[in-house]
Amino acid sequence: MRELIKNANGRVTASMLVMGLGQLCYKQWGKGLLYLAVQIGYIFYLVTVGARDLFGFFTLGSVESNPWYGIEGDNSVIMLIMGVLAWIVTILYVAVYLSNIKDVYATQKRVAAGGRPARFREELAELLDGKFYKTVLFVPVVGVCVFNILPVVFMILVAFTNYGGEIVPPALVDWVGLENFRKILALGEFAPTFFKILGWNFLWALLSTAINYFGGLSLALLLNKKCVRGKAFWRAFPILAYAIPGFITLLGFKFMFSYGGPINHYITEAGRQAIGFLDLDAKWSARIIGLLVNAWISIPSSMLLATGILSNADQSQYEAARLDGAGAFQQFRYLTLPFVVFSTTPVLISQFIGNFNNFGIFYFLRGGLYIDGYFLASDTDLLINWLYNLSIDNNYYAIGAAISLIIFIITSLISLAVYVASPAYRQEETYR
Repeated sequence: MRELIKNANGRVTASMLVMGLGQLCYKQWGKGLLYLAVQIGYIFYLVTVGARDLFGFFTLGSVESNPWYGIEGDNSVIMLIMGVLAWIVTILYVAVYLSNIKDVYATQKRVAAGGRPARFREELAELLDGKFYKTVLFVPVVGVCVFNILPVVFMILVAFTNYGGEIVPPALVDWVGLENFRKILALGEFAPTFFKILGWNFLWALLSTAINYFGGLSLALLLNKKCVRGKAFWRAFPILAYAIPGFITLLGFKFMFSYGGPINHYITEAGRQAIGFLDLDAKWSARIIGLLVNAWISIPSSMLLATGILSNADQSQYEAARLDGAGAFQQFRYLTLPFVVFSTTPVLISQFIGNFNNFGIFYFLRGGLYIDGYFLASDTDLLINWLYNLSIDNNYYAIGAAISLIIFIITSLISLAVYVASPAYRQEETYR
């Protein structure tokens, strides 16, 4: 920017005032007209709806609906969405505006060096050759902005409003700053439930990730033994559990542990009383069942991953370790485990995040239960389940959005910290 401000000529300045004017001065008619059309289009957008949407983003409406008097009123949620869209359009326009200045300044330097301005045909040909990646990525980038960035930004912004409960359109929604986070972390009925669920959520994520990871690694090591026969069959057998859709498996296990299921059938046949494995008071039995069911679903994929990694292990290191008198456990601790962990650290982090946000396990096993001491939740619910109960079933949209943002902050910080501290990041050259 310093170079541009210091050396820019009048044509660059003209493009700063009117997009494409500098290109037109260099007789680059096609490009200049395109830039000018973008500016005219954006001004037209601002005049028609854009300015109203940007203003509505800050106010979220001022006219409340009154059907008795025939007043339609403002819809705060729609105004928030359209305001976010207006900001996205504005950011894209600023990006095009900066590219307009950069382009005309590049043309100035080319002409000053004795060259000539690029023709429109030449630049179109370049977009289909050397800069083809820009041509291909244009539509996906616009699609990502509209269908990915807009909903995510909308969800984040909802966390700073009072949207939910009794305040839903046609009532006006308003900005409340950090009030929702204060309710969750410090005040009222949300805070005790939040910290109870957060503690269980961390314990669940750690235990389930460890069980799934080391269970899959153990199976892979076992099947890697030369003495094991029928390896193809034993590898295919666990995959059946992985191939069946997860919710079908979960519903099957829910039936198995129900009062009318086969497990209680055999218990009553033995003359004992049926056990409520998933009842309201079945806290730890339901949690342990969730861990085991999740292991049944997830261990096969961990086994397949570990099997592929172990096939690439350097066998000469194991031969040298055996010659030095290292036992099986020492070989596992100092050779196998560091190598596998190094290779699977990103996958291990993704498994932890997936388990932290594992909505389906307890939703299908025990969903819909509300227990005393918890606000609209049970003692097996994770944060993602509580978020669902609050927002979808009970209209606490702003609180749910705030919890979602807290989940994102927690998982992203853990992922970044674990990856930076892991051998996969710090000792990358060791296993090359």
